[in-house]
Amino acid sequence: MENTNISLHPHDDQGKLVLRIILAVLLLFHGVSKLIGGVGFITGMLEKAGLPGIFGYLVYIGEVVAPLLILFGVFTRAAALVVIINMLVALLLVHTSQVFTLNETGGWALELQGMYLGGAIVVALLGAGRYSIGGTAGRWN
Repeated sequence: MENTNISLHPHDDQGKLVLRIILAVLLLFHGVSKLIGGVGFITGMLEKAGLPGIFGYLVYIGEVVAPLLILFGVFTRAAALVVIINMLVALLLVHTSQVFTLNETGGWALELQGMYLGGAIVVALLGAGRYSIGGTAGRWN
């Protein structure tokens, strides 16, 4: 089958790389924080919501494994879908009261979460690009 992932602009793949690096590195800060401090507060929130607390450990996949896959460009679209799900769960579980609020400087209270979610959606749609371990030929890349 012929590869149809042809960049229309010579800098498309560079832009995809920059987006992947920024999204992955910023998400990894959250993941490393949870590796160091644990996920007790997440399991507690899940149990309070009537869900099994063990699901809280899935945050390691959404904030450590998936960002690493995105960073290196391996199963990039699938990893971005995991981040999207992770962010939607975080928004529903923790941030629903902030959806229609502004922060003290006039910005949306959820702008960080919105950027993570939006960035992951864009990565899922665009794929990893040429500058990735998986290359442009893979279905999930």
